[in-house]
Amino acid sequence: MKFSKEDNLRRIADALERISPLPIDNKNLDKSSLFLWKTNPDRLVFIENDYALGLDLLIGVNYNKEQLYKNTLQFAKGFPANNVLLWGARGTGKSSLIKLIHNEISNSNSFLKLVQIQRKDISSMDRLLSTLKDLNKEYNFIIYCDDLSFSDENDDFKTLKVLLDGGLVENPSNVVFYCTSNRKHLIPREMSENTLSSSISPAEVVEEKISLSDRFGLILGFYPFSQDQYLEMVLNYKNKFKIPISDNKIIKEAIEWQQTRGSRSGRVAWQFIIFLAGKYEILLKS
Repeated sequence: MKFSKEDNLRRIADALERISPLPIDNKNLDKSSLFLWKTNPDRLVFIENDYALGLDLLIGVNYNKEQLYKNTLQFAKGFPANNVLLWGARGTGKSSLIKLIHNEISNSNSFLKLVQIQRKDISSMDRLLSTLKDLNKEYNFIIYCDDLSFSDENDDFKTLKVLLDGGLVENPSNVVFYCTSNRKHLIPREMSENTLSSSISPAEVVEEKISLSDRFGLILGFYPFSQDQYLEMVLNYKNKFKIPISDNKIIKEAIEWQQTRGSRSGRVAWQFIIFLAGKYEILLKS
């Protein structure tokens, strides 16, 4: 079957219409306080809040909790706030702290929005900022990236450095950037070591790469849990969700659970509680 020139143009126009992003306006933003930034095409997708935990259940991170809460609250109220890097051991509550603080503050500050961007989409950050810049200034946006790091071949860290500094175009005053990482400088140690062998000025190359973390005004470190902190978290979860098991028994089983995983952390404690909730047929709801 042959198509006329007009038919081909119409088919192309229909295809472009299908892939074009939906317009983002204030009505779309009112659907949720949580959004995911998607590319191809660029758009904000709202997601439901399904948190089962409360901020009070995060233990062992009181200083970090206080600092991040203050920074987020002043931002939600329209005052200056810092970009934040949360770094440290796996499973110690970095991502949970961001989400739970945002959840608590947004309950009374409905214009505070959390927009998650995937690590692979960092190169599109300039487009995301342009999108947010065109929206109602009453909204305040936390752009959040989980488990951020850069490999030796990845130059996206340069893009992020420019964006955090403002570059030639001033970033919107109603946007801050929060990210989590297992590495304080967002790059593997081997990256710095390997770079030394082939660079004309090794020290300058390494300095450029690790200086990214300096762009964050607030840097919060998270460290491995002690046995007491791990067990305290397990007991808190047990009492919160009314799991019908004695303290002595749950402590014994929690230690066995952690030994099979070779680590103890908030994540391991929560996985253990999920196991018990399924065993005793309990729904984990906030």
